[in-house]
Amino acid sequence: MKPNRVVLIGGSGFVGSAIANRLCEAGIDVLVPTRRRSRAGHLLLLPNTEVVEADVHDPAALEQLVAGAGAVVSLVGILHSRYGTPYGPDFARAHVELPKKIVAACRAAGVSRLVHVSALGADANGPSGYQRSKAAGEAAIRSTGADLAWTILRPSVIFGRDDRFVNLFAGLARAFPLLPLAGARTRFQPVHVEDVAEVVRRCLQDPGAAGQIFELAGPTVYTLRQLVEYVSAQVGCPRPIVPLPESLAMLQATLMELAPQPLMSRDNVRSMRVDNIAGGVPLPFGLHPTALEAVVPAWLGAQSTRARYYPFRRHARR
Repeated sequence: MKPNRVVLIGGSGFVGSAIANRLCEAGIDVLVPTRRRSRAGHLLLLPNTEVVEADVHDPAALEQLVAGAGAVVSLVGILHSRYGTPYGPDFARAHVELPKKIVAACRAAGVSRLVHVSALGADANGPSGYQRSKAAGEAAIRSTGADLAWTILRPSVIFGRDDRFVNLFAGLARAFPLLPLAGARTRFQPVHVEDVAEVVRRCLQDPGAAGQIFELAGPTVYTLRQLVEYVSAQVGCPRPIVPLPESLAMLQATLMELAPQPLMSRDNVRSMRVDNIAGGVPLPFGLHPTALEAVVPAWLGAQSTRARYYPFRRHARR
């Protein structure tokens, strides 16, 4: 059964944009609330997508947004937070309090379908505040009454053309002659953003997905070191990698936390104490996951080719 309209909470970002595109292709109307409409300009080109400025943390505004919708997709997630126990206040606001507000708004507005995107590794006893807060958000979703059919998705790290994972390491490889790497042995199973978008679409249209928790992952398991080596080679900048013990990784992260937009935090380092891989099939609905190697060269390889011409362009002052 196809919902008439879907509200994407957190839909203006990398993952939300892919989901919005996929739902529009299926003929579903999409509403994307955002703090600044200008940040979602790329979505205005979609024929059946509406972008509105709203504060999704305001319960009254949230209830008004979801009124009349057939389903809601909850996508909000952050990687960094101020310190706190069992998780920091920023994690609490985004990963725990907001899902509770979304559930309350759905029930008040009579919305019967909710898909919540959590994270692989969500665990109430996990080593990081990020993992613990994600688990608490899931608990808030699962505790709702029978009038709200929920599905929880747990993706591994998500890759795609505009991601902050593959592109981050590509940028670091271009900028530095060697790469000190925290969590070099931690295993990941990256999932393509388009696969995530397709799973969301199917969850919204398949009644059998209600009440289910699905892990989302790619076809291959890599160590973080293998991923960074692959990415740096793709951009034509293979770099020596220096694996850091956790003590040095924590020191590195402490210094990075001083930046306005840190690349790494101590909480991120703690997350890498456990592998980020699926426990069963990588995708539900019999879907075949997209290999990293099948799509990454399409954008990283092209960037590497263009980069060869940068010295000539600078010389020509263009």
